[in-house]
Parts: sequence; C-alpha cells; structure tokens
Amino acid sequence: MKNFIVRTITGVFFVAAIVVSFLNPRAMALLFALVTGMTIWEFAGLVNDRRTAVTVNRFISTVAGVYLFLSMAGFNSGLTPSSVFIPYLVSIIYLLVAELYLKAEDPIHDWAYTMLAQVYIALPFSLLNVLAYRWDGQQVVYSYLTPLSVFVFLWLNDTGAYLCGSLLGRHKLFPRMSPGKSWEGSIGGGLLVVLVAVGAHWLTEHLGVNHLGLNAAEWAGLGLTVVVFGTWGDLIESLFKRTIGIKDSGSILPGHGGMLDRFDSSLLAIPAAVVYLYTLTLL
Repeated sequence: MKNFIVRTITGVFFVAAIVVSFLNPRAMALLFALVTGMTIWEFAGLVNDRRTAVTVNRFISTVAGVYLFLSMAGFNSGLTPSSVFIPYLVSIIYLLVAELYLKAEDPIHDWAYTMLAQVYIALPFSLLNVLAYRWDGQQVVYSYLTPLSVFVFLWLNDTGAYLCGSLLGRHKLFPRMSPGKSWEGSIGGGLLVVLVAVGAHWLTEHLGVNHLGLNAAEWAGLGLTVVVFGTWGDLIESLFKRTIGIKDSGSILPGHGGMLDRFDSSLLAIPAAVVYLYTLTLL
C-alpha cells in the first residue's frame, strides 16, 4: 500500500511537470535538456558498472547529448543557424578518436555503447523539438499540442494496457522480454488511445487549435503509431536491462525506477511520430 501511494504521488508530479513544461517553449527546453542529461548519465553509469572491460566517457557523452537537444531547440525555433551543430559533431569525433590513445581493453564496445547513448537517448529527445516547432508560412511557431499528445497517448496506453491486462490478460505478448505484458492488455491500451485520438481531433477542431490540420483518421494513425512503437520502446529497454542484468535502471523516481524506466516508451515513440507526420506531408 505504501509503495502504491509513493508511486501515485511520484506519477502525479511527473505528469504535471511534463504537461506544464510543454505550455512554455523555454520550460520545455530546460526540462527535457535536464531529462536528456540525466538519462544519458544513468545509461553510461549502468554500462560502466555492469559491463566488464567497457568504459563510456560519462561526462562528455552527457554534455554532448544535452548540447544536441539544445542545438535542435535553437535550430528548429529559428534562433540559431545550422552551424550550431558543429560543436556536437566535434564531440562525436573526439569520442571516436580518443579510443586510439586510451589503450582500452575493448574499444569496439566502448564506441558501441557511447554512440548508443546518442542514438538511443539524445536523438529521440532532441526530436521533440521537431514536433514542437513548425513553419506556418510566415514564421516559425511553437505548438505544445503534438509533443504533448505523444506523451498523453503513451500514458493512456499504459493505463489501458494495465487495466485490460489485469482483467482479461491470458496470452503473453513477449514473455522472453516482459512476462507481464499480454496481447489483451496491449490491444485494450491501443483501442483506448485510438478512441481518445479521434476525440482529440474533435476537441482541437472545436477549439481551433488543430494546427497540423490532421483529420480524425490521421489523429487515430498518430495514436496507433505511438502505441506500437511505444510498446517496442518498452521492450527494447527490457532487453537492455536483461542484457546487463538489472531489474530497474535506477531509483531516482520513487516507485517508478530510473529515467530509462520512465521514458523507455517515448524513446521510440517520438522518432516514430516524427516519421509518421512527415510521411503525411508527402502523401
């Protein structure tokens, strides 16, 4: 009971912090720059502690990831030119070249885990800026609706999957990676998200804030994309944890584990949402 209360309180504050941050572009940039840094720091620490003979430069990897996020924020908002990415590229080159001189026992895996931190964590969080900023024909404008929708869909999917899985779950979705997930739960969570996504179309049209101009089917498609790739994101993090032999990625969020535990689904759902929305513009 105590753990449930702690988990609930943490969850409420977590959701509130994300929702409020999206209402202001500066708050969003600051919060998710912090989230990016904390997640990479956690990831690098886990690798260094649990993988024999592997060493990730924790400090430079974290700084590089945070810089990538802030660079994307500046570039997508129109505040900075594309040259803002040059220091990030220099840091990546350094992380690769440095292995020539460190005489590490396993440089290949050092490279692999170092680059994984950037591709798996820094890049997806940075793509939130692609969802948040758009060109309206005259200027770059900020819109909280799309990135916030991704997180709302993920939260609803988790809730629906838990409730349906608890009541109806019989068939395991992926027992090797996540024994607690069921097909019934996943389908229930997905249906809930699709229904809410269609409702989001009606609501945004009614309020005049459907800035992307998505119709009901396209909103439903966005919801389904987030559900499918969010589920895969969850399973990918489970694979990572099983590979290095841990149950939770950390304990920074009471009742919810670590940063990777809390954001695992979004690390695949965010890039998938970007691809989905850009694909719609090409159709």
